[in-house]
Amino acid sequence: MVFTVYEMKRLGRDAAELTALADHLTAHGLVLEMLAGPLQGMYDPSGPGRLLFGFFAAMAETERESNREATLEGLDTAARKGNHGGRPPVITDDMLHTVLRRRANGETVEDIQPDLLIPTGRRKGQSPSLSSIYRALAEYEKARAYPGAVETAHADYAALQQRDRSPE
Repeated sequence: MVFTVYEMKRLGRDAAELTALADHLTAHGLVLEMLAGPLQGMYDPSGPGRLLFGFFAAMAETERESNREATLEGLDTAARKGNHGGRPPVITDDMLHTVLRRRANGETVEDIQPDLLIPTGRRKGQSPSLSSIYRALAEYEKARAYPGAVETAHADYAALQQRDRSPE
């Protein structure tokens, strides 16, 4: 029986896992076939095939770790610039201030909601949902209760990254 995979690096996360899986498949009578990559074709578990498999498994692990580090650095840089990915918020700062002001005057969120209009995106010109308004209010209250929490988290993350990169 043949176990087909598109590329070797799709089998596992690191060289040890890839090698263990290849050995497991061979021990259970399965032949490993790779459709793409440096070892395209049927995997030969004999001497030279095993040696090449181990080498390319280590290369795949190195590539995966490099991609992971680059992704984490990019996410950290974006977060430091205030970009957190995803869609833009439905409730803008102006809308939030309007809700806060009108609630302070005794109006309910249900009364305020029809007067708010989403400025951009697919729902442009429509009113935001009540849950979006309540979520924005909760985030506002959390930010007021824990000022500086985001900056502290970024600093802690940067310190961990630096510690992981420094040689021991």
